[in-house]
Amino acid sequence: MATLRAVFLIDPLIVLATAVMGGVSMLVSLFDRSGNAPHRVARLWSRLLLRICGMSVQVEGVENIPRRGGSVVASNHLSFTDTPLLLAHIPLQFRFLAKKSLFRVPFIGGHLRRAGHIAIPREDARGSLKAMSESARMVKERGVSALVFPEGGRSQGQLKEFKDGAAYIALKAQAPLVPVAILGTREVLPMGSLLVRPGKVRLRIGEPIHTAGLTLQDRARVTAELRARIVRLME
Repeated sequence: MATLRAVFLIDPLIVLATAVMGGVSMLVSLFDRSGNAPHRVARLWSRLLLRICGMSVQVEGVENIPRRGGSVVASNHLSFTDTPLLLAHIPLQFRFLAKKSLFRVPFIGGHLRRAGHIAIPREDARGSLKAMSESARMVKERGVSALVFPEGGRSQGQLKEFKDGAAYIALKAQAPLVPVAILGTREVLPMGSLLVRPGKVRLRIGEPIHTAGLTLQDRARVTAELRARIVRLME
């Protein structure tokens, strides 16, 4: 019964909502080049998706998110549902770093480009460094936050080693680095599956790591501290 519900109700509604809200995002982007209005549309899309999926969300630690200036939000990554979860519940204007191939997906790719999200060419080290530097400039000069999955991709539940991109951006921007732990989305939509199942999810937001006065030479230490804090939040 759960499989039939996913195939004939939940999945088609997700596709429909994505197509409609993707079109709305493209439309509002014609009048707002800052990306702020498309981000608000994406937040609405995310809340709609969470309701379609039947996802019950418990959020802890929202008070830890800095309210002034840009931040770098870093989270573990379990499922495709992580992005809408964060969009719906992180009360910041943020842009996320995503692999370049996502920018070629219909509806989603157009929104990503027009909203100002940043493509990471994983196979190109110089291009990746340039993208992270652009992210740091966005955080520092515009006060727009950045969202990074430091594992570099979804995991099977066991936290992978972190890449140092999140720490690099935070240090270069001299911005707070906010650790976030997601629990339960892997059960809602497992890796390799297209069948969405209702479920309970937790989003835990930790105290920020302050980077003021630190340099890029500290990025290995900051990355290790970030991972340790997310491990504690996941426990």
